[in-house]
Amino acid sequence: MHHDFSLADFAIFYSPVFLTHDTGQIHPENAGRLTAILNALNASPWADHLDWREPTPADSRQVDEAIVAVHDPAYIAKIRQFAAAGGGYWDGDTAVSPASYEAARLAVSAWLDGVDYVLQTGHSAFALVRPPGHHAIRDSGMGFCLFSNAAIAAHYALQQPGIRRVAILDWDVHHGNGTQSLVEANPAIAYCSLHQFPAYPGTGRSTETGLHHNVLNLPMPPGSTSADYHKKFDQQAIPFLRAFNPDILLISAGYDATAADPLASINLHPQDYATFTQFALRVTDKILFGLEGGYDYNALSQSVMATIGARLGLGSGLLP
Repeated sequence: MHHDFSLADFAIFYSPVFLTHDTGQIHPENAGRLTAILNALNASPWADHLDWREPTPADSRQVDEAIVAVHDPAYIAKIRQFAAAGGGYWDGDTAVSPASYEAARLAVSAWLDGVDYVLQTGHSAFALVRPPGHHAIRDSGMGFCLFSNAAIAAHYALQQPGIRRVAILDWDVHHGNGTQSLVEANPAIAYCSLHQFPAYPGTGRSTETGLHHNVLNLPMPPGSTSADYHKKFDQQAIPFLRAFNPDILLISAGYDATAADPLASINLHPQDYATFTQFALRVTDKILFGLEGGYDYNALSQSVMATIGARLGLGSGLLP
């Protein structure tokens, strides 16, 4: 099968620093998630087509300026001090370790590097990071998230030359309340989320449409299947995103809607993320994927494989 782009052009922004965000072994959002993904990708049939890139050190670029454009400076200072003092639980489920603040800054940097890469090359990239981001609000982390990676990346992308519109597609099983809250007032950013409802954090009703009709929430009842999601993508999500006509599409790529996932009740399979990726390519080729949730190691790693395999045009690399 002939491809007119270099297969080596699928960049993955990753650093072992993301493993140092230590939430403890019983926490679902733990370092083993990334290790499982790395092992699967390195063993995949197309492992040699992946371009692994170390994110720019946060101090070497304007990461803090990008974060403070979205988050309250007082919160940024508090989370830095909280980590420096040894960490603990920021809220009921958001664990912080001494290295978490720097890991979170580098996660933002990886998303920003991904934006730069996609805009400069026209190819896709994946920010394989933790901590995740889509629940973090302006003045607090929550739901395993410290900084709102996707929202920060969206605002950053809008500052790049020639970029007029940025869209975010959030297929994590939970609603990205933080992302929505941080972009819904900006008519140059669109946000579309498919998520289990009712579920944590309780937001994301279909009546939440943003200040400029720039938000589309597609709540999915527990037990929803591949067919249910397929229909929502085909009839609502993709038409909404295409009509917005973004210069870049950011995907909050959470993989916790699989049947195997312990934290939700949606019945997707890893292969469905290949289909979702193909749907997203109807909007634009300029896609940055960024890791959000997904807590069953096997389903998570197979889902990431399906996503990247679909973007490479090589199938998922999954066993039949």
